[in-house]
Amino acid sequence: MNQSSDQTINQTSGLKVHHIGYLVKKMDAAMDSFRRLGYTVSQDTVFDSIRNIHICFMEKDGYTIELISPSDSTSVAAGLMKKYKNSPYHICYETRDLERTLSELTAGGYAAIDTPAPAPAFGGRRVVFLVSPFLGMIELLETDRHLND
Repeated sequence: MNQSSDQTINQTSGLKVHHIGYLVKKMDAAMDSFRRLGYTVSQDTVFDSIRNIHICFMEKDGYTIELISPSDSTSVAAGLMKKYKNSPYHICYETRDLERTLSELTAGGYAAIDTPAPAPAFGGRRVVFLVSPFLGMIELLETDRHLND
């Protein structure tokens, strides 16, 4: 993917960084550690039964992090936890047009690792995860406007 196609994706889909996702083994301990760094909870922990994970959002200085903790070994994040341990592992981008952005990114070399699906932590807005051989994992999140379409 060249620089001009990157600009086209941003311009057509309005890509905006939403959050950075962190894998954590122990949600309460991770929350306490981030609180000591000055973060505050912006959304209490919710259980995502589709992905079998617990999710909490915290903020500091205009930045949002998403803490993700696998519920058990059947969780989609359990394998990632074995590989990455406690660490950041994806950047989430909000987009006005999920299908178009997904299509443009996959045409440019990203591989979708799942299909767009509702996310309870986002009030049912759909998300999809992709992997780039050069950047690692990203998440796309549709904007609120799609709930009213």
